[in-house]
This record gives sequence, C-alpha cells and structure tokens, in this order.
Amino acid sequence: MFLADCQARLAFDLLANTWNAVVVWGLRHGPRRPGELREQIGGISPKVLTETLRRLEFNGLVARRAYAEAPPRVEYELTELGRTLLGPIGTFGEWAFAHAEDVLAAQDRWEDAVESP
Repeated sequence: MFLADCQARLAFDLLANTWNAVVVWGLRHGPRRPGELREQIGGISPKVLTETLRRLEFNGLVARRAYAEAPPRVEYELTELGRTLLGPIGTFGEWAFAHAEDVLAAQDRWEDAVESP
C-alpha cells in the first residue's frame, strides 16, 4: 500500500516530473554547465532547466558549484545520492526502449475505440 507519507511514493514523485530523470541522466558523465546540459538534452528551455536543477539540488541529488570568475561560471554535478538513481533510470529507459511501440499501439487502439463508439 502506498500511503501519502510512504517512502516509495517519495521516489515516484522524484521521477514523475518530466525533466528530473532526463537531467540526472544528462549529468551521469560528470559536471556540466547549464548551456552544455541544455544542448545535450535538447527541447528544454533555460527556465525549465533552472527550475529542474534547483529541484534536484533541493532534494540532494545535484550539487551546484559557482566559480569566482569573470564572466561567472556555474557547473552542476550529481551527488553520491543522485548517482544512486542512475541504475533505476537506466532500467526504466531500457523498459521504454523495449516497450515503446507496444504503448504507442495501445494508445492508438484506445483513440480508435473512443472515436468510433
């Protein structure tokens, strides 16, 4: 049973956000500047990336490092806790790769059934 205060629900909430897992996966090879991360990910706005990085930092999954340079430089990297999510995210990605066509076919069947009562 998944209660409101269940620890498993915390994990589901962390992965439920569209960009959390994508950004964690994008940081798997080491520190990245926000611009590099946006290029690597694609399709994410600077605002959404910033919000996602702050949320991940709040949850202890990402660390922010600011350098006292001109112009200022900031990098983000996974914490030890954030690295523990790479295995589950990778497994979920493998599932998606193996079953994406099945899910899309089910969506098509559902849409066809709804459109032709």
